[in-house]
Amino acid sequence: MIKSLDFYFDFISPYSYLAYKKIKKLKENEKIKVNYFPIVLGALHNLNGIKAAAFINAKAKFMIRDCKMVAKKFNINFKFNSYFPINSLYLMRGILVINKKTIPYYIENFFNAYWEDALKLSDEKIVNQILVNSKIEIKPFYKNIKQEKIKNKLKKLTQDAFNKGVFGAPTFIVNKKIFWGQDRLTYALDEYNKD
Repeated sequence: MIKSLDFYFDFISPYSYLAYKKIKKLKENEKIKVNYFPIVLGALHNLNGIKAAAFINAKAKFMIRDCKMVAKKFNINFKFNSYFPINSLYLMRGILVINKKTIPYYIENFFNAYWEDALKLSDEKIVNQILVNSKIEIKPFYKNIKQEKIKNKLKKLTQDAFNKGVFGAPTFIVNKKIFWGQDRLTYALDEYNKD
């Protein structure tokens, strides 16, 4: 069995972005097999009966400061998006319809667009430009993300995450053990590196 680190994320989550950037930095120096699992964070919260931090005033204010602090500490380009939160459903479905070789570019480009460039990803023109930059054909993309089987696949990925005990993003799973939060990546790696 090949050891892997499962990464559950949603583009809407600033902490998922920070975790993603940390993973990218690690992968430059270490050979780590990462499995990317797109989920719908809002739906996952609903399954768990959780009210998102974005909708709790004190937590929302704290989150902005906290994310900036983490980004500075780890030298990650980060700008809290004034359009936060958006509905990321179509973007998360997109991961399930594009060519596997294109997925890394898609994930990188949409994370950067939202949390580095602070772009309005609810604007179709902006999304289309990112798709073009990711070498993804626009018309098939929109057609495919509206298919029932794709809708159901993303629902299933979110439900499966919930069934495993995942309640937020980012979450890492290694050896069936859950590590929640960007600040738990080092603990997940400790588990990954166990003999």
